[in-house]
Amino acid sequence: MFKISTLIQVVLLNRRQLLSHLADLICATGGDHPLRVAVDGIDAAGKSTLAAELSGVIQAHRRPVITASIDGFHNPRAIRYRRGHDSPEGYYFDSFDYQAVLGQLLIPLGPGGDRRYRTAVYDYRTDKPLSTPQFIAPENAILLMDGIFLLREQLLEHWDLKIFVDISFSTSLERGVARDRRPNNEEAIRQRYKQRYIPGQEIYFKRCAPMEKADLIIQNDDPNNPDLKS
Repeated sequence: MFKISTLIQVVLLNRRQLLSHLADLICATGGDHPLRVAVDGIDAAGKSTLAAELSGVIQAHRRPVITASIDGFHNPRAIRYRRGHDSPEGYYFDSFDYQAVLGQLLIPLGPGGDRRYRTAVYDYRTDKPLSTPQFIAPENAILLMDGIFLLREQLLEHWDLKIFVDISFSTSLERGVARDRRPNNEEAIRQRYKQRYIPGQEIYFKRCAPMEKADLIIQNDDPNNPDLKS
């Protein structure tokens, strides 16, 4: 069984210190199969950025890193939007294929697994399955998987370390609009966040209490000066 070797109460860090601290903590967490790390959080929390930066720091420790995103495990569009394009229930319940996440990635990398894995199975942009290759993970590999809804009940027991990147819903809205904005679509993006994404996250918080399940919480409203706590 994996054990976190460092107890953190509340640590005020700059970005570089945070990455170094997390990398040291993750690399000191040992076990007999690849370490499976969830980087969870609401929309636009900075999950993908954190995972990408952390990957480079961990590799500097000479540990092999596997990166994946929940975005590679979308359901087909017909399933994702069967409750309507603005449905928060559809966002929470129908967005992703969790059986594929388990069968193609988390279980193979877990206890007794054969370490044969795939990091993506579906392209939501083209709405078609992906023919991605199967790899064999080294026993000392570290999986960094980022995405929303990762600490839900179907997946929870399959993580060895659970990180939650926390921001306010107001920050999520403004960052999401800035990221997704195109000419003349800002109001549509705002409505999508208010009607689908944020209410969908509220369902997740009510059903799963992810911040109570997380081993580490990173308060990331100011990415340059995050707070780290457990």
